[in-house]
Amino acid sequence: MPSYVPHTDAEIAEMLAFVGLSSLDELFEAVPPALRLARGLDIAPGLSEPDTLAVMEGLADRNRRAGRELVCFAGGGAYDHEVPATVRRVAFRSEFVTAYTPYQPEVAQGVLQALFEYQTLLCRLTGMEIANASLYDGASACVEAVNLAVAATGRHTVLLSRGVNPNWRQVLGTYAAGTGHEYVTCDLSGGLTEWRDDAEPAALLVQYPNYLGCLEDLAAARAFADRAGAYLLVAFDPVAAGVLRSPGEFGADVVVGEGQPFGTPLSFGGPYLGVFTCKRDHVRRLPGRLVGETVDADGRRSYVTTLRTREQDIRREKASSNVCTNQTLIAVACAVQLAWLGTSGLHELALRCARGTRYARDALLSIDGVEPLVDAPVFREFAVTTPAAPEVIIERIAEEGYLAGIPLSAEYGERGLLLSVTERRTRDEIDAFVAAFEKVIR
Repeated sequence: MPSYVPHTDAEIAEMLAFVGLSSLDELFEAVPPALRLARGLDIAPGLSEPDTLAVMEGLADRNRRAGRELVCFAGGGAYDHEVPATVRRVAFRSEFVTAYTPYQPEVAQGVLQALFEYQTLLCRLTGMEIANASLYDGASACVEAVNLAVAATGRHTVLLSRGVNPNWRQVLGTYAAGTGHEYVTCDLSGGLTEWRDDAEPAALLVQYPNYLGCLEDLAAARAFADRAGAYLLVAFDPVAAGVLRSPGEFGADVVVGEGQPFGTPLSFGGPYLGVFTCKRDHVRRLPGRLVGETVDADGRRSYVTTLRTREQDIRREKASSNVCTNQTLIAVACAVQLAWLGTSGLHELALRCARGTRYARDALLSIDGVEPLVDAPVFREFAVTTPAAPEVIIERIAEEGYLAGIPLSAEYGERGLLLSVTERRTRDEIDAFVAAFEKVIR
């Protein structure tokens, strides 16, 4: 295989100097040394394309995939939900897969209508009045919710629940390095957030259900936000809408979340779908793309991108967001699955998740040495403490054919393991998993 370097040494040196680095290796210091390739790939020079492809496929096959080779009990922001055949067939029609940005509505009515339907469905799920045509993922949606609240209030402090997905909190911190926002982290007690009363926040950001699967008290969060004159931002699980009251019913100002559970399978880290909804009062600060319904010159119903003057590519430095695009294909898949499920189907899906979670949690807690990390009510995820290191359990139980969850960081306590149960998990799978779990820790 020949090497290919698109930049000259001089260009690379100039770019490194601009960002204040001395070598390309410094770009990858965040990657643990054990995961870096210490030398070139062991591929013969001049190997043909088919032979090279065979070598690369061999490397890829060393991974074990959830859903095919491992029964998945992991969650933490990406979930092994069913993607119906109807969703795959409709969403991956060439009209959607190859569609370009709908700058010209006269040739993009199909995509625009699908996005308008997506926005409508998201408003119904969250109990809000306005939804955009999606963002990149749940983390970027949280960032944009904070940007909206800061722009609206003029304050720069945000109370951030430790129950928010830690990966999303890292993204929030990264953006804050440029925006100057200050995050005050609020700890959990018994799995629920204790809001700090020592700041004048622009907003409170809470996840519902939170990262540990616990059902936060949104009524208490709304009351606290009112006393502080702050916005209530809720990172919501759209699957939970099948059985829980919507954040809009609790008076949330902005509701965001991750739409991956509807229509997108697990795929080594993406793609994802950022859900963003808010009250109508905030539509001028709504980030990203917004599709509206109107009539054409002949009085026929039609769809267009609307309120474009609020976007960053037009407002430039005066905009509160720099998002100018969206996840059209993933949003369409989400809309197709929601339409396919309907109200009763979504309720059944959420109920299966809740019942499966309860059954699996009770079964695991019957094993000596396995204890609940917190006692608060949960929906689709739950956390336990284990007698052995969670990392060891996960590695060993993979040999039995299971992906056993996610080890929790020390901020949640010692030996914490986060597990998730979706509607795909059967009673037989749960029973076999619990038996394998007990075998491993013994």
